[in-house]
Amino acid sequence: MSIIPSFFGGRRTYVYDPFSLDIWDPFYNNSISNIPFGARDTSAFVNAEIDWKETPEAHVFKADLPGLKKEEVKVELQEGNILQISGERSSEKEEKNDRWHRVERSSGKFLRQFRLPDNARVDQVNAKMENGVLTVTVPKQEVNKPKKKAISIAN
Repeated sequence: MSIIPSFFGGRRTYVYDPFSLDIWDPFYNNSISNIPFGARDTSAFVNAEIDWKETPEAHVFKADLPGLKKEEVKVELQEGNILQISGERSSEKEEKNDRWHRVERSSGKFLRQFRLPDNARVDQVNAKMENGVLTVTVPKQEVNKPKKKAISIAN
């Protein structure tokens, strides 16, 4: 769990940041202790910013990964319905005669994990990368609504 200080407005207030967790899991109320330690490692090249939206048909993840090629990004499913998105951006090589004035673009590895809900069809996940945006679509299983039967009331 992370608490982020607010720098706006002069008062120091704190806001809960659920995306600071190694595994973002809105559907499962458990700790991440059952995930192997190595899988929890994340690096600061980015806290790769990823949107997760749920539609009636699927869970859709979108990640802005400017400058990365699809060969530099991995999308994996792990045991326990965990979707893992990782990759690495290489740093630019410095030439002997280069004179850097500012370096703001980050480089290094990133790793984000999301526990998928039980209705996710993990056998039908697909991913595509277009213009630096990775889109991962996880279809949902149809949920059978319980059948209703009218019962007549006797006098």
